[in-house]
Amino acid sequence: MKILALETATLAGSVALLDGDRVVGQTLLDITLTHSERLMAMVDRLLGDCGVEPRGLDALAVSVGPGSFTGLRVGVATAKGLGLGLGLPVAVVPTLDAMAAILPFADAPVVPILDARKSEVYLSRYRWSGAGMTREWEYLALAPAEAARRLTPPVIVLGDGVPACRPYLAGAGEGVREAPATHAVPWAAAVGRLGALRLRAGEGIPAEALAPFYLRPSQVEQVVGRG
Repeated sequence: MKILALETATLAGSVALLDGDRVVGQTLLDITLTHSERLMAMVDRLLGDCGVEPRGLDALAVSVGPGSFTGLRVGVATAKGLGLGLGLPVAVVPTLDAMAAILPFADAPVVPILDARKSEVYLSRYRWSGAGMTREWEYLALAPAEAARRLTPPVIVLGDGVPACRPYLAGAGEGVREAPATHAVPWAAAVGRLGALRLRAGEGIPAEALAPFYLRPSQVEQVVGRG
């Protein structure tokens, strides 16, 4: 099964092509261009480099959030357009799940933390179960100080929201370990891997049913709600 995976929940964006369990190719760009300017160019380049025509794809996987409102809209809209145009099923993958999947076999709980803007971070906690990462918390949006208070050592943290929490973790010592900077953003390959598992379990959805997972209202929704 050839799966094209899209990840646009953070300022960095990535696309990956998987053939079964094998990652055929992955492109990650953490640059100033917006996702709307670069995402389809990344897809075209990746498929071309891998020698795969769009019609040769079997399914799509997309990171749906939480994350950047604009980034998620672009990623979901792109997946929806490709899915509708090619008649492909889509696997929906929560962004924090994909981040936790970057650290299999971890010997301590793993907490991905993403910058949510507006003085908040998104986070959840996962533990290696022997077959995969099992989520132990709900998906949360918290102030960095509150997020730090929930981190009971030993724990491994990763993501672009970690710097916001760092001042409140000073007293935790070596009990709080930070994953390398190479793991600070989600990987489309991890989205594709989790997406493949969902597709094999019959959990793919039609492209028209795709929607971002924002966790909290967007700024536009907040303004409308106040009106």
